[in-house]
Amino acid sequence: MRLIKKYLAAAAAVVLALGATSCKDSKSYAQLLEIETKAVNQFLADQRVDNTIPTDTNFVFETGENAPYYRLDEDGNLYMKVLKYGTRGNWAKDDEIVFFRFTRYNLEEYKNGELPKGSGNETDMSYMNSWFRLNNYTLESSYQWGAGVQTPLQFLPMDCEVNLVVKSEYGFYSETSYVLPFLYTLRYYRQKT
Repeated sequence: MRLIKKYLAAAAAVVLALGATSCKDSKSYAQLLEIETKAVNQFLADQRVDNTIPTDTNFVFETGENAPYYRLDEDGNLYMKVLKYGTRGNWAKDDEIVFFRFTRYNLEEYKNGELPKGSGNETDMSYMNSWFRLNNYTLESSYQWGAGVQTPLQFLPMDCEVNLVVKSEYGFYSETSYVLPFLYTLRYYRQKT
């Protein structure tokens, strides 16, 4: 019994020490948002950025590796570079199932003009296809990816390919509290029948 009490006392001391250390090192949500903004700004400082999107109904974007990143919202949560426009007139419809492949890079790890190692299903065909129902956020299969992944389809047709800077507010639903910005490379397509 005495041994159990000593073990419990030692375990409690370790837990208290760890708790005090983690509280001391933790950051407020406001501080995490500042770090996120700094990481996004550091990445965008090395890119061409256009703070407006084309206003005509055809959304004529520059495309390719040298295209600028277009700011898609007023708060600077989403920036899109169009790598490939896609098939003209091939617009996705509300509630349509859209498949996509992606690689994403944590922008807090972006250093000296180099992206960190990416993750996702873009190059590894052993991963399942990812999908959502466009603009239907009542389904977990759609809202789990966050609103950012769906946003390019407001401006571009299917078969497009983009780079998309996504702040945490528009990122994966399960990761919102981590306050991490990501750069996504995304390709959208319909299921082949």
